[in-house]
Amino acid sequence: MPRTPETPERKQLHLNAFLMSVGHHEAAWRLPESPARTGTGIEHFTHLARIAERGKLDSVFLADSPVQQGDPGRRPVGKLEPTVLLTALAGATSRIGLIATASSSYNEPYNLARRFASLDHVSNGRAGWNIVTTAGADAARNFGLDDTPLHRDRYRRAAEFVDVATKLWDSWADDAVVADKENGVHTRADRVRRIDHRGEFFRVDGPLNVERSPQGYPLLVQAGSSEDGKDFAARYAEAVFTAQQTLQEGIAFYKDVKRRALALGRDPEGVKILPGIVPVIGDTEAEARELDAELDRLIVPEYAKRQLAERLRIPHDQLDLDAELPEDIPTEDEIEGAKSRYTLIVELARRERLTVRQLIGRLGGGRGHRTFAGTAEQVADTIEEWYDAGAADGFNIMPAVLPSGLAAFVDRVVPILQERGLFRTEYTGTTLRDHYGLPRPANRHFDTVARTGTAHLGIGLGAGPAAGLDTAGLDTVEAAR
Repeated sequence: MPRTPETPERKQLHLNAFLMSVGHHEAAWRLPESPARTGTGIEHFTHLARIAERGKLDSVFLADSPVQQGDPGRRPVGKLEPTVLLTALAGATSRIGLIATASSSYNEPYNLARRFASLDHVSNGRAGWNIVTTAGADAARNFGLDDTPLHRDRYRRAAEFVDVATKLWDSWADDAVVADKENGVHTRADRVRRIDHRGEFFRVDGPLNVERSPQGYPLLVQAGSSEDGKDFAARYAEAVFTAQQTLQEGIAFYKDVKRRALALGRDPEGVKILPGIVPVIGDTEAEARELDAELDRLIVPEYAKRQLAERLRIPHDQLDLDAELPEDIPTEDEIEGAKSRYTLIVELARRERLTVRQLIGRLGGGRGHRTFAGTAEQVADTIEEWYDAGAADGFNIMPAVLPSGLAAFVDRVVPILQERGLFRTEYTGTTLRDHYGLPRPANRHFDTVARTGTAHLGIGLGAGPAAGLDTAGLDTVEAAR
């Protein structure tokens, strides 16, 4: 409901636009309105980024993987390298944040730290890094490996990777460059340091060959929801993209990650939880449901069945389209990649007793993210419900069809959220960290505050409990919503 003068002010939620080709529904490309080829079309993504910026959204996000994902006969699979694409989008926009996925499994810290520092400079402080640990033997074989490293090993490498990257971003003091023409000193050598990192996975001398960027670090984002993923998010992430199907699951995940962050000495408010939602919006609920049903009718079942079987790690001939999932499928402990998404899919199928055909339809829009078909008012209601219940700090908006689905959200749902006092009407800052209400990280090498162990992220610093928070701190945070 809209706020009244007697309604207390609430914190505002955060909204990110997850851009994927012509939409998140796998059959979106088959609609008459969808452009035939967009995987390499900069104009398409420029148009989408400008729509999102028109709605004052916090950021846009591009997923990525170092392998061709899925059957190319099923849906568009080609995609540009995201930091390159976002560099182009930086010149076409002025305020919206720009978040790119990059794998810690198949990159090296020095090159990746340089790419993100460069993107942050080019965009004047709007860069974000979605940190993923890539699973799948097909990706491994693109890098000379026979199979995926073990799940826990991937997260150990990721932790050291982030540690090295942040050390590199801190290898220049903010005041290192003086450009003193009179005395012939461009950069103070004592304000640029080697990092001399020696670890289990990496040996990196440094310093970085790019000066410290406007944000200090890009916003650090994470998208895994396994136990290892939640531990990693609690230690490093400033925003978490996640998938939950029910409100109670969302509340449980939210509390879990925030409590883990608090136990590590971090302020839980510094970890923004953004579940994915796939809104299908119509003038009426019936119209929205018809569009949703039309998209599902365009799914090619055999393609989708093969994809599901691959996700479940079973032969596709074990799946009957008109029967429920077989009982004899692997447990989460037997899965080495995307554990949390595997469990979400299986639990959804079991809980609602879905046939394989029905499950394919449920997954077609968001691959396990919550799909919601309704009017703009109903979409705003469900966002507000999750936000007020303590299941989300905001949402990762995943339009089923692009660009029309994003335009509908921006032009019809955002104004309702603004009227309710839940979302900004104008940008109040210039950087991505400003949009998320997060401070610029202190420099561990040069700032006194970092050396005393109270830096914002506490990465590799042995930071103590967050100021002003005790064991009841999370309850205080939740009560303040």
